[in-house]
Amino acid sequence: GVLCPKQSRLEQEKPCFGRLLHSQKALVRSDTPVSSGWLNSYQVIIIALNITAFVLNQFWLVALVAVVMLVGALLGRPGFGFVYQYLLKPTGWVKSHLLPDNPEPHRFAQGLGGAFMLCGTVALFSGFSSLGWGLVWMVAVLAALNVFGGFCLGCFVYYWLSRLGVPGFSKNPPPDTFPGMRPKGVKHDEH
Repeated sequence: GVLCPKQSRLEQEKPCFGRLLHSQKALVRSDTPVSSGWLNSYQVIIIALNITAFVLNQFWLVALVAVVMLVGALLGRPGFGFVYQYLLKPTGWVKSHLLPDNPEPHRFAQGLGGAFMLCGTVALFSGFSSLGWGLVWMVAVLAALNVFGGFCLGCFVYYWLSRLGVPGFSKNPPPDTFPGMRPKGVKHDEH
């Protein structure tokens, strides 16, 4: 593991979790950059549908969002990416850039959000409306944090699971990027 600076010899046996430091092998080398248009559109659609479901008290809409998120995670694509691909991108309503990031943490975050939405769906249909709506609102708030604040909690969890050596979590954040934050690297226009 990467060690913290200024540790005693005894402390150097333990990895540093206070700060993420990058070695050469930890740099992102992604062959599949992440589209900001897909990510932002996807998050805004989740927020809008969750708010609509709450205002109209429509449990089926919560279930639909959960299914789309989980299927998207399994297929490795943003669940509502088709809206971006076939409506928003061709009309020019959403501008996009390719970010030097890994898609795997975003898929994990989508699956995690989908799991919380599924739990919210089960709670709502089981009569535990406060729990159900609480989970739905949690997903909406975290999606808003991602879109407007540039922080993805699910990506943060993924990167720290990677740091802990959990099997299946092998990617590291881009250089000079705090785990879960939107990369500040070079953006390339998406074609």
